[in-house]
Amino acid sequence: MAAQSAKKQLSQMSEIPDRLYFRIGDVARICGVEPYVLRFWETQFPSLKPNKGGTGQRLYRRREVELALRIKKLVHDEGYTLAGARQALESTPRSRTVNQARLTVSDEEGQRRLDAATAAIGRVRAELRELAGQLASPNVSVPRRRTRLSSFQPSTDSLFPS
Repeated sequence: MAAQSAKKQLSQMSEIPDRLYFRIGDVARICGVEPYVLRFWETQFPSLKPNKGGTGQRLYRRREVELALRIKKLVHDEGYTLAGARQALESTPRSRTVNQARLTVSDEEGQRRLDAATAAIGRVRAELRELAGQLASPNVSVPRRRTRLSSFQPSTDSLFPS
C-alpha cells in the first residue's frame, strides 16, 4: 500500500505545469532534487542552461525542465554516472522523446488539432498566392494624382468671393 502511494506521489510530482518559465525551486520540486543539484548539473550538462532574469534568478523553460527530469532518471533511476548520462543524452535523438513526453491528450484530439492547423496553413497559403498574383499582374490600376490648384487665379481681390 505504501509503495503504491509513493509511486502515485512520484508521478504527480513529475508532472510539469503548463507555464512558460519555472524558478529553480519549482524545478527542484518537480524533479525531486535539491536546487544545488540543479546548479551542479548546469556545470556538467551544456544543454541545461537556464536564462537568468533581471534579478539574476534562474528561469527554466519547459524543455530544460524535461531535460532535468531525463537527467534525474538516467542518474538516479538507471544508475548512470554523470559522464554516462551526458553521453546517453548526446546520442539520443531529442525531438521524438520530447514529443512523446508531451503527449497528454488522446491521439484523436491530437489528430483533430493537426488537421485544423493544416487547414489554417492551407488557407493562409492560398491567400498569399492570391496576393502575389495581384502584385505580379501588369494591369495594376494606380489612381492618377490630381493636379494642384495652384494655377487657379481668383477673379476678385478678395479672399472670400461672394
